[in-house]
Amino acid sequence: MPAWVTPIRGTVGRVAEVLVFHHALGLTPGIRSFAERLRDAGHVVHTPDLFEGKNFEGIEEGVGYAEEIGFGTILDRGERAAAALPTELVYAGFSLGVLPAQMLAQTRPGTKGALLFHSAVPPSEFGGPWPVDVPLQIHIMEEDPFALEGDLDVARQLAATVERAELFLYPGDRHLFADDGTPDHDPQASALLTERALRFLDEVG
Repeated sequence: MPAWVTPIRGTVGRVAEVLVFHHALGLTPGIRSFAERLRDAGHVVHTPDLFEGKNFEGIEEGVGYAEEIGFGTILDRGERAAAALPTELVYAGFSLGVLPAQMLAQTRPGTKGALLFHSAVPPSEFGGPWPVDVPLQIHIMEEDPFALEGDLDVARQLAATVERAELFLYPGDRHLFADDGTPDHDPQASALLTERALRFLDEVG
């Protein structure tokens, strides 16, 4: 079993198996703690490291590294992580991690659902449209400057056109608000996001 696979099964409720992809800062303690909250609720969670041990202080620095190695490499690493797991997965991605999460949710058979945090990509990037049988949840802050560059418009379009899609908008302008180890962290919004994500997992598990 790969070192990054640390499943912990609960004893009650429906169990979903979730593959969580980190954002441009890398596999941070905040991503790990989010995964632990899902595990505490009884779900099986995997957190592969797309940056192979590298972490960054700022989003621009992390995106620069992703550009250096190539976004295709990020997608390939995400695909390899999924290949070691069962097909019936929920894919979750934070910001940059939305790329592999959304690609796999759209293209890998057996997908149970997708959780997109802070970002969304036009389905056409992965051969769209969005699969009709794959439920989707998107979480974005209304004034997030990164989201306002186009991701928020994409999220709204997905919510309007995908039958099993939910879009949750949060007041504020922070990007990585769900990572409790970053300056962007918003405790109230993060707690609400986690509550909604857990409800989603209970429904699709």
